[in-house]
Amino acid sequence: MNNYKFALVGCGRISGKHIDAINEIENASLAAVCDIDISKAKLVADKTGNINYYRTYDEMLQNEDIDIVNILTPSGMHAEHTIDIVKKYKKHIVVEKPMALKLEDADEMIKVCDANSVRLFVVKQNRYNLPVQKLREAVESGSFGKLVMGSVRVRWCRPQEYYDRDHWRGTWELDGGVITNQASHHIDLLEWMLGEPVSVMAKTNTYLADIEVDDTAAAIISFENGSMGIVEATTATRPKDLEGSLSILGENGSVVIGGFAVNKMETWNFKGLSETESNSIIEKYGEMPPNVYGFGHQRYLEHVIDCIENNKQALVDGFEGRKSLELINAMYESAETGKEVFLRFHPHKSKLGKR
Repeated sequence: MNNYKFALVGCGRISGKHIDAINEIENASLAAVCDIDISKAKLVADKTGNINYYRTYDEMLQNEDIDIVNILTPSGMHAEHTIDIVKKYKKHIVVEKPMALKLEDADEMIKVCDANSVRLFVVKQNRYNLPVQKLREAVESGSFGKLVMGSVRVRWCRPQEYYDRDHWRGTWELDGGVITNQASHHIDLLEWMLGEPVSVMAKTNTYLADIEVDDTAAAIISFENGSMGIVEATTATRPKDLEGSLSILGENGSVVIGGFAVNKMETWNFKGLSETESNSIIEKYGEMPPNVYGFGHQRYLEHVIDCIENNKQALVDGFEGRKSLELINAMYESAETGKEVFLRFHPHKSKLGKR
């Protein structure tokens, strides 16, 4: 069994979850980290143990034997860092969500990785939550029959201090609003369950935070199979987080996954299923994990290694990661124009990734 050496580019909030995940994987090890704020890199290295730390990824990759590079920098830098690292060092890439802010950047990431024969993986760890896995099983088996509606609700609290913590937060150029940042995982899950989106109508606003971007958004999505999707997302919930939920309704049944981040099975009702059987499913897949922030990273990175080791198709490669990014851009396009936007499309008014 090969031992895969990881390196982290960026030592912010999410880096701890990647480190914890790598440390739990038998055939993986963390070799080095880097951050333009060298004090952050040193802090992470000191906590982690005997690993090297650097200010730039060039210094790191010129001095370290690395197999996989995890891009954990601000969203607006993902494309630049991925493309540069792949061209120079030809390393497999794991990139946090969203893979980029602009569609043309996502396309270039896919193109460059393909041209250099490296794999590109976009982190969508909530797909591995146990309730989500059980829901996906029901969708794939046709248990719902005709799909009618799916909805996601992201009701989280992000006070001004959150946005003030880093200069890039709450900006169009490097971050994006609640749709791009906090709700991107949920939008991905909605697409994963309902299929290809056809069009979207959206509205956004900024209510409680002093930022460039939206802190509140709502959207109606039409899907190819005739179902309808609803997205409700806000970071203006006060005084604390309420939920991150996903509901799927069909002619034969209804499922609701709630909790803080689609991690708690609340409803499992299908025709012909007794209350005892429903309760058994809810109990078995009911709440996993209790500490949801970053839970799926271990399973996701194990999947990454398996794909590389055995030449398997990725659950979320560049093309799959691009799907939700296109829908997110379409939401912003609709919010700016006040019109229904049909996919596939090229953004003209979406501010994502722009100075």
